[in-house]
Amino acid sequence: MTKKQKKMLVRILIAAACIVVLELLPVEGALKFALYMIPYLVVGYDILKKAGKGILKRQVFDENFLMALATVGAIALGEYTEGVAVMLFYQIGELFQSYAVGKSRRNITELMDIRPDYANLLLEDGSTERVDPDDVEIGTVIVVEPGEKVPIDGVVVEGRSALDTAALTGESVPRNVSVGDEIISGCINQTGLLKIETTKEFGESTVSKILDLVENASSQKSRSEAFISRFAKVYTPAVVYAALALAFVPPIVRLLMGMPAEWMTWIYRALTFLVISCPCALVISIPLSFFAGIGGASKEGVLVKGSNYLEALSQTKVVAFDKTGTMTEGVFEVANVVPAEESGINKETLVELAAYAEIHSSHPIAESLIKAYGREPEAGRVQDVAEYSGHGVKAVVDGREVCVGNTKMMAQLGLAAPQVVSGGTVVFVAVDRVYAGYIEISDRVKKTAAEAISALKKVGVRKTVMLTGDRQQAAEAVGKELQVDEIFAELLPADKVTRVEQLLSEKSEKEKLVFVGDGINDAPVLSRADIGIAMGAMGSDAAIEAADVVLMDDDPKKIAKAIKISRKCMRIVYENIYFAIGVKLICLVLGALGVANMWVAIFADVGVMVIAVCNAIRALRVKNL
Repeated sequence: MTKKQKKMLVRILIAAACIVVLELLPVEGALKFALYMIPYLVVGYDILKKAGKGILKRQVFDENFLMALATVGAIALGEYTEGVAVMLFYQIGELFQSYAVGKSRRNITELMDIRPDYANLLLEDGSTERVDPDDVEIGTVIVVEPGEKVPIDGVVVEGRSALDTAALTGESVPRNVSVGDEIISGCINQTGLLKIETTKEFGESTVSKILDLVENASSQKSRSEAFISRFAKVYTPAVVYAALALAFVPPIVRLLMGMPAEWMTWIYRALTFLVISCPCALVISIPLSFFAGIGGASKEGVLVKGSNYLEALSQTKVVAFDKTGTMTEGVFEVANVVPAEESGINKETLVELAAYAEIHSSHPIAESLIKAYGREPEAGRVQDVAEYSGHGVKAVVDGREVCVGNTKMMAQLGLAAPQVVSGGTVVFVAVDRVYAGYIEISDRVKKTAAEAISALKKVGVRKTVMLTGDRQQAAEAVGKELQVDEIFAELLPADKVTRVEQLLSEKSEKEKLVFVGDGINDAPVLSRADIGIAMGAMGSDAAIEAADVVLMDDDPKKIAKAIKISRKCMRIVYENIYFAIGVKLICLVLGALGVANMWVAIFADVGVMVIAVCNAIRALRVKNL
């Protein structure tokens, strides 16, 4: 418990003890009023203060005003015990709610406790200096000892170890790393000492982006939350006016009919009506349900940027995705090199020229060509590099114009590329505008990709679509293996947007379309889809920025998991809405008829709130979904 919660508990215990003692004492009149005011003010002075401030600021209609009006009214009618009890139980409910929210926040804080406090900077003499991660520049070598968090994204330059990535990905199995492997910040080094060359500044590192996403998630409100906010603004003044009508209209009607007015009876019913009507259960439990849902998803390595996206995920019926790096591992290897006989270029030279042309590209295919070349390319041999999105790259290598790309690139040069039957990616090479051959590059399908498609079908997704810039044959080979419903290949980034817009026009208004991608060229499509999901580990910064949901371990199976989490969260939200409104409506009718007294009102307010909050916290438990 926090200090504030402990103080509230003490106040509640003092007030409760006072009520018990006063019930046993034979006191009446002004003395009884004075004695009952002690526990009332002890437990309720802050509510009265907030209600007073609300009135002064002309923001009258809230739960503090309702409680103050109802309890002061009950005491004015001489119902001291009930008036103090209403305030006491209301504060018990508030304490419970505060503790529950705090507990869920602590759970989320613990699972997201990945912010590093320092970085060990490696100095020239081999010693280390502990510095603020914000002060570490790109290209600096830092040391991460066993048990420490990796503070900044980088590449291992020395050492071998196992990393605990559970806080980032929800994956309990450690990840082994060695020299040359990329490491993302937020992981915990378990076994060996690592020296890491940083590739990003701390503010741009994975850990900072994750924390920023989680901290800002609450700013994106769902339709359900927005509805509850609007509902409370209309509902609260409406029930106050209804209570006033209940207090004065029936007695006046009775007087006109020549019957006793029974003012006290109807005012008591109106006060009971006010206590029952307090909208705390809805105002508190609905945002808490979404907060818990986002926290539960984060624990499983799925970062949702707001409750509006969590709500939209529950309506997913169409899933479109990129191929390379999304459903495949994005680890390319040169599988075959076929020079054109008439070019007079051998295999080694063909790979060398292609590697040099791709020297400034960060695309996995470029990296595979440089890896196949086997040496570090000399940048001085390359001039006039130009990249053509969706086609390829052109550069001048040792004075020769080298073009590396797909069939579209060859067509632009007026060259006829041969038809190559391959399940991999085929890169064509032209030297001085003469066709020089092709290089076949293979990419493995992710182990969980087929399971991911199957899992999506099981959760009710009616259509899966692959959108890729790769060749038709390569796309069809992967699509067939994964059993995808539709395949569209050889697409430029703009073509992907067009296809997604077509898919959006084909679905119903209630259905949502998800696009999953990882590359910088996927950013426009991620923004255009109803929900964009990016791969967090291998994905580009632009894709992660444009996406609404980020999968921290790049596992496509987590897409179905995210949909299940969203549906559980929405189920809990609707359970709370129907339960709270249903109980309150029944009790309001009973209160107006005089069947329900103040004790029933306490259950309708505090009891319903406690039950709704307990139900909301269930959204945190998503492990077995």
